Amino acid sequence: MPTSQDMTTEFDPGLLDALQHQVAVFARRAEQTRLGGTGQLRNSMDRAAYLLLNRLDQEGPMGVKALAAGMGIDSSTVTRQVAPLVDTGLVKRTSHPEDGRAVVLQLSPRGLARLEEVRSSRRQLMVEVTEGWTPDERESFCTLLTRFNTALSARQSGHAAAAATGTGGPAAEAPDGTGTGTE
Repeated sequence: MPTSQDMTTEFDPGLLDALQHQVAVFARRAEQTRLGGTGQLRNSMDRAAYLLLNRLDQEGPMGVKALAAGMGIDSSTVTRQVAPLVDTGLVKRTSHPEDGRAVVLQLSPRGLARLEEVRSSRRQLMVEVTEGWTPDERESFCTLLTRFNTALSARQSGHAAAAATGTGGPAAEAPDGTGTGTE
């Protein structure tokens, strides 16, 4: 199996440096703007809330463990992130339809309306940022960014699994140093 060093030499180091730099700049810009959209709704929903609400909208009601597993974070993180969403009425806790003792999280009508407002604002931001792009360029960028995120997620999942089984060593640590990649 090739080592990291072997793999790096297969690529142009200058291009890899430029890529890692642009990813770092993107991460900083995304955090600065929170990719929050435009107008009054700009910066109005943090990343964790947006991702949780979006997942509940796409996949329907689910328990904390299922939500955590689907997002690649631990249950305690989801519990902490969901609490303010429940408190503000964006998410509601309901009984599981098949097991009344279990609790599931569900997007409330207010949560869905709020999510749609934020999505609309963020769509407008994407229009503005990619104004000079062709539809093919937007599609290519989305495809490549999805591929990049999928690869990062798979890498993190592999590292978290290795850390959990004790086979990973220092390389298995998440960027936050926990070894379990929390969001």
